[in-house]
Amino acid sequence: MKAFPLHPATDAEARPEGPGAAPMVPGLARALAAELVRRADEERSLMRQARDRPAGPWREALGACRAGNAEALATIVRRHGWPTTDQVGAPASTAALMILLHAPDLGLQLGCRDLIAQAAADGRCPALHHAYIADHCAVELGLPQFYGTRVDPVTLRPYPVRRPGTVDERRRDVGLGPLDEQLRRLRERA
Repeated sequence: MKAFPLHPATDAEARPEGPGAAPMVPGLARALAAELVRRADEERSLMRQARDRPAGPWREALGACRAGNAEALATIVRRHGWPTTDQVGAPASTAALMILLHAPDLGLQLGCRDLIAQAAADGRCPALHHAYIADHCAVELGLPQFYGTRVDPVTLRPYPVRRPGTVDERRRDVGLGPLDEQLRRLRERA
């Protein structure tokens, strides 16, 4: 696992957003938003191609796309902090989350998880974003997840959930419906 330096000593320009940090200028925010959405759209397109035509170069292209997207996101985060909805808008912040969830770098995911938790607590991004990355990191670390958002694609059952008796309360707190409802919809699509 690579370490993800949020405040690299070699990057003199690094000044993440947060309390006391200067706000991102509008032109830069628009450019970052467009880049994040473009990258997420490109990945979605490659994912569809890999799913629809598995006997092609799509899998390698998808892996390269995800690695490039992770590198770009890491650079954005080092320089500007997590791209929150108040900075780049809801579509771009959600695109950043999708890029992060598919990144091949758990260190990046763990570092951003904490930034997203703070941004959600401050109301600068949806609590739902934190739920997804918190569960993703927990599962990747072999720990029980909190919200039940990660489902085993083979069994269509959630990976282990911490305190399953209260999972629907936690889900409701972040804007998710009951876990059984999510699983029912997932099985209907399968």
